[in-house]
Amino acid sequence: MRDQKNQAAKKAKRDEKRIEEESAQLAREQARRETDRDREQAIQKEQAAKKAKRDEKRIVEEPAQLAREQARRETDRDREQAIQKEQAAKEAKREEKRIEEEPAQLAREQARRQTDLAREQAIAEDQEARRRKAKNQPPE
Repeated sequence: MRDQKNQAAKKAKRDEKRIEEESAQLAREQARRETDRDREQAIQKEQAAKKAKRDEKRIVEEPAQLAREQARRETDRDREQAIQKEQAAKEAKREEKRIEEEPAQLAREQARRQTDLAREQAIAEDQEARRRKAKNQPPE
């Protein structure tokens, strides 16, 4: 019987120790969950604060950014207009030069045609003269 009492006392101690350990384990798990929750909330607050700061900075910088973009567009437009004007001026200058040179070009072409015609006539006359000369000579 004594053995049974000792065993019962040991079992009761083990059960008591297990209950204490379970309680401590549950308390640790609950503390860990609370710590994790608090950490997650702190991260979310920090992210929200950073987002708010970025949004505020964007709102402050947006008018300046829009002004820079508009200035860039105007500069690009002005540059493009200057290029177009320059191209138009060059085209006008080329056209003027062509108009100025056209009479001289036409005169050169006419002179070349006359020279070609005179050359062809000289060749034809030479050939005619050779033909007459060959006709007038007695056969050998």
